[in-house]
Amino acid sequence: MILIGLGANLPSRFGPPSATLATALDQLARRGVRVVRRSRWYTSPPEPVSDQPWYTNGVALVETTLSPEELLAALLDVEQALGRERVADRKNTPRTVDLDLLAYGDRVHGAGSELVLPHPRMHARAFVLHPLAEVAPGWVHPTTGRTVEELIAALPPNARALPVG
Repeated sequence: MILIGLGANLPSRFGPPSATLATALDQLARRGVRVVRRSRWYTSPPEPVSDQPWYTNGVALVETTLSPEELLAALLDVEQALGRERVADRKNTPRTVDLDLLAYGDRVHGAGSELVLPHPRMHARAFVLHPLAEVAPGWVHPTTGRTVEELIAALPPNARALPVG
């Protein structure tokens, strides 16, 4: 099971964040990544809390013959093609598109490598876990052994991700 997280909180030349994220999925299809299932879009506050606009987020369950490293390269390529500007020394900045490789089957890559799997913070993010539960309700975190439902139950009470529409 290959899972991709999608997020944006700024409009782009493609329209509002939801339109940009849909375009990102179309672009991935052209790179050999087939979307099997996509969650609804969710809205969530920026983390850490700031005056940035709220994010639009979702999760896609995909299939591909690309390796994890090749898939990560494809995600970064799509981000760049859609206007993502990365600032090396600044994290948590507003963005037109953000694509994360959340999990690639049950593969685990350690913190010492460029690609960390599963995504190191996904277990603590409501904006990942709620849409993930839609596309893969039986998913089990490969390092903690906890189900997505258990991870959601462990979120702090103030963790928010609200379905759009």
